[in-house]
Amino acid sequence: MTLRYTALDQVHRALGATMTDFAGWDMPLRYGSEREEHNAVRTRAGLFDLSHMGEIAVTGPQAGELLDHALVGFVSALAVNKARYTMICAADGGILDDLIVYRTGEAEFLVVANASNAQLVLDELTARAEGFDAEVRDDRDAYALIAIQGPEATAILAPLTDADLPALKYYTSLPATVAGRPALLARTGYTGEDGFELFVAPGDAEPLWNALSEAGAAKGLVPCGLSCRDTLRLEAGMPLYGHELSTELTPFDAGLGRVVRFDKTTNGGAFVGREALEKAAELAATHPPRVRVGLVSPGRRVPRAGMPVVSGDGTVIGSITSGAPSPTLGKPIAMAYVDAAHAAPGTAVAVDVRGTHEPVEVVELPFYTRAR
Repeated sequence: MTLRYTALDQVHRALGATMTDFAGWDMPLRYGSEREEHNAVRTRAGLFDLSHMGEIAVTGPQAGELLDHALVGFVSALAVNKARYTMICAADGGILDDLIVYRTGEAEFLVVANASNAQLVLDELTARAEGFDAEVRDDRDAYALIAIQGPEATAILAPLTDADLPALKYYTSLPATVAGRPALLARTGYTGEDGFELFVAPGDAEPLWNALSEAGAAKGLVPCGLSCRDTLRLEAGMPLYGHELSTELTPFDAGLGRVVRFDKTTNGGAFVGREALEKAAELAATHPPRVRVGLVSPGRRVPRAGMPVVSGDGTVIGSITSGAPSPTLGKPIAMAYVDAAHAAPGTAVAVDVRGTHEPVEVVELPFYTRAR
């Protein structure tokens, strides 16, 4: 497969980034120390290139009804300039991808998919659009996406934009000018910190990145790669597709049943996967097979994805989905799916790390919540 390059590729190379193939894109993994990048986002601010994400425009008189049919959320109920976290599921309830949908106009929506699933989501939305007066358009080449995340994000961004940042609430967006460039400015992110995501034309990405870097230099802003983005989202208990989410799991299996809206009033309440998800909701409320939990280790060995979770007698009771050293907590952490009987916070279990049973404790998610 031929690698794709973002509009900021030369910027990353000039900064000395370590690059990696991520879902077919050549992306910055880190620029120096991933721990320092992580801590900068927690205490100051970090700048991310997220241009590998997949933007799909859905427009037309029945765009909202189409998305209500195609996704598990009640998307048509969104007010203009609001955003919503949702999912697209198969007919059997399995998760095809988790998404953020922005309502950018009365008959205009922007669906943002994970890079690895963008083509699948595009194909599914196109197929599910049959019979609706709506258009599904691949806009991946129309956007570059830059995120600024951290407690100093607002102070860094404010002098560069005409947007009223204090009035821009979490999961809202609006068209704005940033450093003289038009942008869709959204108060969303994937780090557990306050911050903003800026959708801009690819040709505007480098000037905007440079303007943000210059404005943030005195406040400790640093460029950040995918590696620290992963530890940041893990600390915040945010799921990652291919780890905590997959076609083998429903939103209810993942503990995210809240995103499924059975109270939709459009399309007679019908949507793809509804029947299967109603059964999954009932099972999750009565006899959940496994539960997504947090695990904290008192030792140094890090639980990694795929490692078995075992009970005191060595019985396998689950599996690690994501694990890493936590720079904020100063100890290894992980997310896992474990049998419901072992899912209560405070339960002592172990992780089989190459034949050695390392003790861990079940804890509530998230591991980290920012001060508000």
